[in-house]
Amino acid sequence: MAAENRERPWYREGASWRNPMLVPKQVTWWRLVFKYRGSELPRTKGRIIGVALVALVVTVLEERHDWHPNLTPLPFTLVGIALGIFLGFRNNASYDRWWEGRKLWGALVNTTRSFARQALTLVGPRASGAEDAQVVALRREIVLRIVAFVHALRMSLRDLNDVAELARFLPAEEVERLKSETNRPYAITQGTAERLRAAYDRGWIHDVHLPVLEGSMTALTDIQGACERIKSTPIPFSYTTLIHRITAGYCYALPFGLVDSVGILTPAVCVIVAYAFFGLDVVGDELEMPFGNDPNDLPLDAISRTIEVNLRQRIGERDLPPPLQPVDEILS
Repeated sequence: MAAENRERPWYREGASWRNPMLVPKQVTWWRLVFKYRGSELPRTKGRIIGVALVALVVTVLEERHDWHPNLTPLPFTLVGIALGIFLGFRNNASYDRWWEGRKLWGALVNTTRSFARQALTLVGPRASGAEDAQVVALRREIVLRIVAFVHALRMSLRDLNDVAELARFLPAEEVERLKSETNRPYAITQGTAERLRAAYDRGWIHDVHLPVLEGSMTALTDIQGACERIKSTPIPFSYTTLIHRITAGYCYALPFGLVDSVGILTPAVCVIVAYAFFGLDVVGDELEMPFGNDPNDLPLDAISRTIEVNLRQRIGERDLPPPLQPVDEILS
C-alpha cells in the first residue's frame, strides 16, 4: 500500500491513504490565473499540445505550399454552440453530484453528533443514583462504533479493503468478522442495533427513547445509501463518450476551418478554443465522482477525523489526533 501511495503527488510519508482536496492559501486573481496544481491543465495539456501541433502543420502547409482545405468557419460555429451547451449540461449534472456528496457528509457530521449525544444521555438505568460501570462501558462502546461506522463508510466509498484502522474502535473478533463482510458499514450498524436491543431488554433504554435511537441509526443508513447511489450510478457512459468524441473531433478539426481566414494566427486561436473545451470536459470528469482521488474531490479523511475527535471528546478521551491540515494546499 505504501508503494502505491508514494506514486500519488499528494501523498506524504507517515500519513494515511488520503483523498485530496485543493485548498489555496491565498486566492487572488493572478494566483488563480497562473495556478497549475489542482487545475485542469495537468490533464488537458497533452490534448492542447496535440491541437497546437496539428494547427501548426496546417498553417505551414497553407502559408508555404498554398494548401487550401476548403472549409469555412460556419460548421465549427454551429457545432461549437451545441458543444458548449452539452458541456454545460454535463458539468451542471457533475456539480450536482459533487454538492450532494458534500451535503451528505455534512449531514453525517450532524447525525453522528446527535446519535452520540443520545447514546450518552438516553442509555442508562431509569432510576437515579450511581451509574453502573457496565452502562458507562456500553455508552463508550456505542460512541466508538459510530466513529467506526464513519471510517468504514469512507473506506467503502474509496474501495479500500484494509480493516486494520477499525481495530481502534471495535473488538478484535468483530474486526476479524468484518473481513468477510461485503458491506462493512451496514454490518457495524447491525452490531450497534443488537447492543441497543440488549440494553433495552435490560431496562437501560426507555420505551420512548428507543425510537429516537433507532431514528438516528436509520438516518446513518440513509446517508450511506445515498453515497452508495452516487458512487454506483455515474453519468451514463454513452453520454460521456459522446461528449469526449465530439470535443476531440471538434478541437482537432478546428485548424482546417480557420486557417483560410485566420492565417498564421491559427495555432494561437486553436489553442485558446481547445483549452476552453478540453478544460470544461475535464472539469465534468473530476466532479462526477466526488469520492474519488482527484485534487478537487471531497476531503473525506478530514471530515472523518473531525467526527472522530468530536465524538471521542464526548466520552472523555484526551489522547486525540489533531485535525488534518492542508499539506502543500492539499486537504486530504
